[in-house]
Parts: sequence; structure tokens; C-alpha cells
Amino acid sequence: MKKILSIILPGLLLFVACENRYLDLDPLDSITEAAYFKQPEHFKAAANEFYDQMLGWRNIHTDYMDYGTDLTALAQDLGRGVLTAPATDRYWSDTYAHLRENNILISKAAEYEGDQEDILRYIAEAKFFRAYHHFFLMQRYGGIPIVTTVLDLNSDELTGARKSRYEVMAQIMADLDDAIAALPPEQNIAAADKGHVSKWAAEALKAKALLYEATWEKYVGTSTDGDGNVDGAGSAKPADYPSVNEMLSEAKDLAKDVMDRGGYELWNYNSQLNNWSSLYLFNLEDEGSNPAGLDKSTNKEFILYSMFDYALYQGNTNISHTVDGRLAPSRKFMDMFLCSDGLPADESPLFQGYANLSDEYQNRDYRLTSYFANNSTWDIPENGSSQLTGPGGVSGVSYSCRKFRSYNYGTYRAANTESFDYPIIRLAEIYLIYAEALYELNGSLTDAELDASLNRIKVRAGLPALTNAFAAANGLDIGEEIRRERAIELFGENSRYNDLKRWGIAEEVMNQDVCGNVIEGTEFENNPELYTPSAYPYGEAIKETADGERSVLLLDPASNRNFQRKHYLYPLPLEELNLNGNLTQNPGY
Repeated sequence: MKKILSIILPGLLLFVACENRYLDLDPLDSITEAAYFKQPEHFKAAANEFYDQMLGWRNIHTDYMDYGTDLTALAQDLGRGVLTAPATDRYWSDTYAHLRENNILISKAAEYEGDQEDILRYIAEAKFFRAYHHFFLMQRYGGIPIVTTVLDLNSDELTGARKSRYEVMAQIMADLDDAIAALPPEQNIAAADKGHVSKWAAEALKAKALLYEATWEKYVGTSTDGDGNVDGAGSAKPADYPSVNEMLSEAKDLAKDVMDRGGYELWNYNSQLNNWSSLYLFNLEDEGSNPAGLDKSTNKEFILYSMFDYALYQGNTNISHTVDGRLAPSRKFMDMFLCSDGLPADESPLFQGYANLSDEYQNRDYRLTSYFANNSTWDIPENGSSQLTGPGGVSGVSYSCRKFRSYNYGTYRAANTESFDYPIIRLAEIYLIYAEALYELNGSLTDAELDASLNRIKVRAGLPALTNAFAAANGLDIGEEIRRERAIELFGENSRYNDLKRWGIAEEVMNQDVCGNVIEGTEFENNPELYTPSAYPYGEAIKETADGERSVLLLDPASNRNFQRKHYLYPLPLEELNLNGNLTQNPGY
């Protein structure tokens, strides 16, 4: 009973939150649920509360920043395949509480006696967020109970079985279609209301969900569904459920519509920021957040994002310190960045090798130095400036991450006060969705399609445009280049785990050795002032690098890693299974 009430009662707290934020609507002692939804302003206030429900700095775990993937040096349990069913899971309980709040607004709108036109936007916002939350749950657990009504103690959903992922996806698409039809374009949202979801944000979310589900069905299929009786949520599909190609085609069309009509722009101030737009975009606050004096008003790239503000709503999380070590790059990721001639480092004559610490940064993708250059000097690391003294409480490599690290951390911003916005979908991802959907549909992109999407990102990164002729001449695969761009451009933005899983390659990728710095032939070799071999419990291993086979730090051996197909989905919390005997656990747990 306690857990059932925990799903039902949070919606009632919505009204207290609304009172606190909008005190001018009615006296505090007069607001009740029955009296509240009587004016359009009440619906607006309730809808405004939904924005705190998205992933953001105050409610995010570093798992949602790609921590522990193949791209990072520091291992963690999920990346190793160490995942057991928890007693409780706040991502389950909190999200269902959020769904209740969405459904309250929708149900009250049906009872509203005023002009429905006055509240259509708020209904659309509620449906947008209902789709957002169902998509979040589907990505995490697969098929789940769908909740589209306000539950009470007698509601069938509290004792019902899980719906299949296909049924959940159908509900997501239906809600987003309704939201797209009623939400305003970004261009029509007043400056004071920026950050509210637009028609384009709904199209972007639907494009993202369609690509996710289409590729999951293409590469993973029903292997994680279970039978719906003993385990899993089953594979039942609604009538008229779209095919993989239909989903890919719609994802492509929606992405193109956002690209063409959304009015968004890539944030490119390379000429003013030492070619580090891909650094300062992610710690952008006021004019003190970067050496060019730019503020958030210059950012027209974010489409869906959680807003923060130093004066009004700080991040309240030590973001800068956390990303520094937890998102430090693996050897694989450092070698993944192309050289400035557009070639992989192991094929480019421009690659300078590893002899000195600064060498591998030369002639590379701007994002390499944007993400992983020196946090103190804000420049390429000086030779001999880093020590390898073992993992301990840090990553154990000479690199640290500064994507999402505050400029002049400790001076401009103290710990827990960082207040840059958290991106959920931005224009760069829409370009990548468009390119990938096209490639999955046709097996190719024309040069014009590459120029309209992938190459816009590459140009900002200081790379030449990719053409089919260049790819053919240098043995590059367009599909793999799209995947490379996703890994690099969206690093730390809740993408990598989901991408590896929907491509059906997570077992292959996650179970490889995780390595760090090259030791052989570098300034670290035989240099006790810079390198303490005994501090690394797994020693070194011979690995293929961008400069041939070398001895590198072995940070987490494959023998420690056991990522399996079952880990594509999280287990349902045990308390939910105990409360509802009709819920089945995901396969393998």
C-alpha cells in the first residue's frame, strides 16, 4: 500500500509547488485540486512544473553522461556488466510520479468549462512530457506499464501486466503527434518563455524515438522482450504498427523539417574562442563564462534542454569536479578523433605520435582539445606536466575532461554553483539523426545529403567535408563515420550506452580491455618522476594504437567485464514486483 500511495500522492504535491512558484494566482489557503484548474493561468502554472521533471543537473546520475562506457577510462559497474535488481529505483518511481502530474492536467482539461483554445498549448505540453517520460522508461526497462489516466487505489494499471515496447512506442508516437499539432513554433515563443517546448522540439523528440526504436528492432529485434508471461514484456504489436523502414523514413523527414524550418543554428564562435566552440557551448552562462564574453542568448543550437540560472536556479551539483575524472577518455576514444585532413589518426601523415604529451593533440579534430586539453592553463598540456600515479579516486590517465566544466572553475564558479543549461536534444544531434536514418534506409548518402547534415558538424570541428569519393579513396565506410561522429559529438550527453545497445554491438564493444596512456616510446617510459608502474594493478598491455602496436596502461581488463544481452535493459525494482504479482522481470535477472 505504501508504494501504491507513493505513485498516487506526488501528483497532489503539484499544487503546493505551483502555489510556491505562482503566489499571485490565489491565496495560499484557498487552493484545492477542485478549485485549481479554473483559469488558463492555472494550467500554465501546472505545465511549467513539468520542466523540472526532465533530466538536468539536479536529478542526473553520471551513468547518463556516458560514464563507464568504452569511451571513458574509469570503469563502473554497468560497463562491466555488474547489474542486479535493486529494491527500489528512483528512475522508476519518480518517472511514474511525473506521469501522474501530466495526466492530472490532461484530465482537468477535459473538465474545463472555459474556451479550450486557451489551454490547448498546456495540454500539448502535458502530452509532450507524457511521451518524454514513457520514452525514458522504455529505453531503460523495455516494455512497461503505460499510464494515461490519473490512477487511484482501484486502477487496473496498479495490478496490470507490462505492455510491450511496441505498445509503449505506439503511445509515444500518438502523444507526440498531438503535441506537434498544437505546440507553437520556436519562432513564436516569446523571449520570456524561451525554454518551453516548441513544435520543433516535439518533432525532434519523435525523430529521436523513431530512430532509436527502428534501429533497435533492426539490430536487436525481440531478443530482450521475453515472453511476457514468465519474463519480459512480450512482443505484442498494435495493429498498423509501422515497419522499420517506415520509422526510419519518418525520422528522416521530421529531422529535415526541424533543420529547414526550426530556425536553429550550430553555435560556432571558433574565430573568437581558439577553435573551441565545442567546449564553451557546454559551459555557457553569462559573459564571464568564456573569454569572448558570450552569453546564453547567443545559443540557438539547443532545441530541448533543462534551464539553469546562477541567480535563480543553480545546478546544485559539483559538475566540474565530477566530469574532470569520471569522463576522462580511454585510449580508444583519444585515437578515435580524426586528423585535420579528415583521415583516422592511424592512416594520416599528420599524426604526430605519442612521444611527448602534447604530440597527439597536433593536427586533430578541434573537439579533442575542446574536451581534453589542460583544465588549468586552458591549452594543450605541456610536456612533462602530467603524472601517472595510478587510478585511486581518479581515472589514472594524464587526460581530464572539461566538457561541462566551468570556465575558471573555482574562481568564476565555485563548486555546486555551475548553472549552464543541460542539453537533451540539440541541432547537431538532429543532423546526425537525419544522416543515420538516411543511411539505414538507403545504405548511402549523396554528397549533398552529407553537406546538409554530417559535414556541418565536421566543419565546426575543423575537419574537411566528407565526400563519397574521399571515403572510397581512403577506405572509409560512411555508416561507420556517422557512428564515429555520434560518439565524438554527443560525448557525455546520454548517448553512448543507448547507441551501442540499439546497434546490437554492446557486448562486443563493452567487453574489451579499457586502456589508458601509451607508455612505450613516450616521456612516461622509464621515468619514475612521471610514471609509477606499481600503482597500476593490471600493469601494461600491448595494443594496436594510432601509431602501431605499443605498450599501454591496462586500466580494466576484459576479464573483469561481462556485459551481456540482458544488460540492454535494466531490471525492474523488486519492490514493484512484490507489490504487483502481474509484473514480470526482464530476462536474465
